[in-house]
Amino acid sequence: MRIGMALNYSGGFKETVAELADYERAGLDIVFVAEAYSFDAVSQMGYIAAKTERLQIASGILPVYSRTPTLLAMTAAGMDYVSDGRFTLGLGASGPQVIEGFHGVPYTAPLGRTREVIEICRQVWKRERVNYEGKHYTIPLPADRGTGLGKPLKLINHPVRDRIPVVIAAIGPKNVELAAEIAEGWEPIFYMPEKAADVWGPSIAAGKAKRDPSLGELDVIAQASLAIGEDVSGWLELGRPMAALYIGGMGAKGKNFYNDLARRYGYEKEAEQIQELYLSGKKDEAAALVPQELLESMSLIGSEGFVRDRIQAMRESGVTTINVAPLARTHEERIRLIEKIKEIAS
Repeated sequence: MRIGMALNYSGGFKETVAELADYERAGLDIVFVAEAYSFDAVSQMGYIAAKTERLQIASGILPVYSRTPTLLAMTAAGMDYVSDGRFTLGLGASGPQVIEGFHGVPYTAPLGRTREVIEICRQVWKRERVNYEGKHYTIPLPADRGTGLGKPLKLINHPVRDRIPVVIAAIGPKNVELAAEIAEGWEPIFYMPEKAADVWGPSIAAGKAKRDPSLGELDVIAQASLAIGEDVSGWLELGRPMAALYIGGMGAKGKNFYNDLARRYGYEKEAEQIQELYLSGKKDEAAALVPQELLESMSLIGSEGFVRDRIQAMRESGVTTINVAPLARTHEERIRLIEKIKEIAS
């Protein structure tokens, strides 16, 4: 089981990266760099590649809407080159608030676009001349939609790998099915191992039934906050505001994927109340309603015995990579957490 960690995209990036070498020595396997509407992830991942030696580097995630498919492929190939083959292309649809609100692009057909983007990327990495006719992307552009001067091209450089791993961030039934069918990895959010089979099992099974064996086993990447000790329960409360933000405020009423997930977990009443409060500006009240069971089940916060049990539950549910957020007061304590979780997961 791999141990990963996500970098905070809201600030302090250089300081965090300066500490990454210590996490790398402690056993961290992979680092994920988000791209919301902050600094772009690619420049930051290139910086990480220069500051680390063994650590795998993943985008977590690049939206499929904000770059052309061939630019995504070029970016992944470039990142794989500067990192000596350590890159994973994490993709996702993001949401309409960001895509339409920040990028000014219609949020349409997330499933179809994701499939076509990945198919085009794999053509580019094989250095094939890109000829693609899809529902959402046509390359080269047809003459009646442009100058008529476009011609099929192939990537000039020779990529380090002609098959860069692709991870899809997904929580909806059809999105998860797509990830299980065509991607090397799947990254859900708010992962509860005891309920994963009920919520996502049919989608995973349907996707795997169509999966190309050459893709190998599906890498399932779960996220969890991490604190180990007999008196660490206070760290659990830090998860409330973030959970409330996603369940209550990440989207409009009737168009919030995270709210839908909370309902599918069985928290229909709480999800509705959290959203009502959050959208009316009562963020603290919304956070107070996040179910304690949800926070505990998604976390690795507790005694060593509790954490070992949670790791086992994750492993039994199919998790192969745990993306942890080590919570402690000092950098040295966070390093020890990575060392400990690496030992437990091994």
